[in-house]
Amino acid sequence: MSPCRAPLQEAAMATLYPSLEDMKVDQTLQSQVNAAARAPAPTADNPALPSNTNPVPVLYPNLAELGTYMGLSLDSEAVQKTLELVPASSAVAPVPSAHGQVVAPLSGCSPGMRRAEIKPGLREIHLCKDEHGKTGLQLKSIDQGVFVQLVKANSPASLVGLRFGDQVLQIEGKDCAGWSSDKARRAMKKASPEKIVMIVRDRPFQRTVTMHKDSAGHVGFVVKKGKIVSLVKGSSAARNGLLTNHYLCEVNGQNVIGLKDKQITDILGTAGNIITLTIIPTVIYEHMVKRLSPRQVKSSMDRSIPDL
Repeated sequence: MSPCRAPLQEAAMATLYPSLEDMKVDQTLQSQVNAAARAPAPTADNPALPSNTNPVPVLYPNLAELGTYMGLSLDSEAVQKTLELVPASSAVAPVPSAHGQVVAPLSGCSPGMRRAEIKPGLREIHLCKDEHGKTGLQLKSIDQGVFVQLVKANSPASLVGLRFGDQVLQIEGKDCAGWSSDKARRAMKKASPEKIVMIVRDRPFQRTVTMHKDSAGHVGFVVKKGKIVSLVKGSSAARNGLLTNHYLCEVNGQNVIGLKDKQITDILGTAGNIITLTIIPTVIYEHMVKRLSPRQVKSSMDRSIPDL
């Protein structure tokens, strides 16, 4: 089985569609499965099919649409009782199409979507300082929280995976809530050069939008000085809920903050047919980069492609 083909847990989670196009594919798949469910079962005296032919398995049909099927009650309670009797090893199977093939979401194998993922929960990182006593990390206080304002390229901070907009909750066991930017900087300066333990939350002010290029290679939005200013009607960007008055932070997980519009366009052009943008509201972005010089952002910002 191809690694791009998704098991039931991945393909059937309606709340996790990365794009509207994926939802449409899933709806088509469900229609095919429902049609297969309505087809009469092959009988032993049917010359068209051998008696031992197995029908395409149908998982979780539309119960409201089927009502009773072959004299069986298919209400949710009855189905749940039936599932309780099924061994765990056989309760999960791939989702078949009408041809019996496993169908993966359109975006399911996109490495850019995985690189751009904003993960829930917290993580602990161990940061050190370089030979000059620097971490390559710059912090900013917003709404009583401490956030990553800048990660310098090829620095210890970039090597541990810190990104613009990450929230720092603890430094060396001390809660950062209510700290000023200066206090956070002092804490980092005083910390041991060999190991700084930090608790971090992934980019709480940001969100991702996954979209698909059309036949002309466009996704359908206009960016000006790094900010999304307009959408093309009927485009994948419009269908998937991309908003104007937001700044682009990443394209497929790669930082594009501070780049010229032509550079961003070039990255979009080579990013493949599936693109995941990481965006942030303008009012938050402008506060985040306040007092950062344009030269700092353009020349120092880490733009490496995250590891999967």
